[in-house]
Amino acid sequence: MAARVPSTPADEPHEGAARLTGEQVSAINRFPDDNPNPVMRIDADGHLIYANPASAPILRTIGVRVGDPMPVATTARFDAVAPDHGFVEFVADSRTYAVWPVPITDLNFTNLYGMDVTAERAIVKFPDQNPNPVFRIHWDGALAYANPASASLIDGLGLAVGSSLPTDLRDALLERVRAADRVMVELESGGRTYALLPVDVPEFGFINVYGTDITAVKERERLARENERLLLNILPEPIAARLRGGEPLIADRFDDVTLLFADIVDFTRLSSTMSPHELVGVLNEVFTVFDGLVDRYGLEKVKTIGDAYMVVGGMTGESADHSERVAAMALDLAESVGRIEAAVRHGITFRIGVHCGAVVAGVIGTKKFIYDVWGDTVNMASRMESLGVPGRVQVTFAMAERLRGSFELDERGLIDVKGKGPTPTYFLLGRRRT
Repeated sequence: MAARVPSTPADEPHEGAARLTGEQVSAINRFPDDNPNPVMRIDADGHLIYANPASAPILRTIGVRVGDPMPVATTARFDAVAPDHGFVEFVADSRTYAVWPVPITDLNFTNLYGMDVTAERAIVKFPDQNPNPVFRIHWDGALAYANPASASLIDGLGLAVGSSLPTDLRDALLERVRAADRVMVELESGGRTYALLPVDVPEFGFINVYGTDITAVKERERLARENERLLLNILPEPIAARLRGGEPLIADRFDDVTLLFADIVDFTRLSSTMSPHELVGVLNEVFTVFDGLVDRYGLEKVKTIGDAYMVVGGMTGESADHSERVAAMALDLAESVGRIEAAVRHGITFRIGVHCGAVVAGVIGTKKFIYDVWGDTVNMASRMESLGVPGRVQVTFAMAERLRGSFELDERGLIDVKGKGPTPTYFLLGRRRT
């Protein structure tokens, strides 16, 4: 039979402790199996030798059954509070329990008396010193309480105690509560960004909302995204990931890629007629359109050098149709120039050349680094551009062989390529009609 709880836990309140009322003491003294509050017993060796049904949530949290030794850390917590008639708190099944250890020295065991203090914890007055926003709302969205740290948030929403939250904010908070969803609700108020966690307090019919100012976090995230965007403007994503992973030297060989070069015709003459601001503006407008095409076709921009634009396909794990995608982009690129207002205004046209084959690629530099490609394939693609015709896409025989099934080609004939001699080339006309 469980011993009676001494008067100390019920009659002598401890800071932060729940008080046991006379009615609760009487309940504890009833036969333990019928007790609505948790009652347990441990022997001198620390084994759990009894637990009533109401103790089940606590036992699941501790991870023991009757007959098991209590965890050393748990018995140490009880030993620490026993001399002062204190209690240990457990959170189990979303409830909070206060458990008092009461040694029964004559019988060489210790009784553990528990009480559900969830409601008491919920209605404890919010400390005014809390540095984080905390406020309370009713289910109709009316603001019932706000601590001083909530002032900027509440003022930014134009609220006061007794007024109603904006409908969208109220609905978002209530939706989280109904779904028992612990995902935060983000809110912009008073020039700051807050993450709000609503917690239902069903015993009293209101909702506590715990806020955290995440303005600095969001700014760091924005800067990280901007840094990532800038990094991916000069490096393919897999290469950027390898650099972030600390790989000191990045050098790879690719046996089959497709390269495209595009270059403004007679750029030197054009640039001499423009101011620096106008020249950069025109290049930016044109190359922004090109960048969009690169993204659309899942390719990689290697670099721009002055008025030259270089694209590669097949280097970052894309599917085997990279030659077709580069060809499709080349046709779109040639056609898009006629829709760019700055290009039309200045009469800008491009020569475009495409070739396929093996390359070596790597990152050069440690501070102002670039990702570049080298090899005979690069040289040949560049020659296809420089020896091409304004407004047209010139490809090599190797490219033509790959594209014959899906694109229309026009044989140009032999042209003299430096270091290669007479070389057969073709103009890419468009997709083959099915």
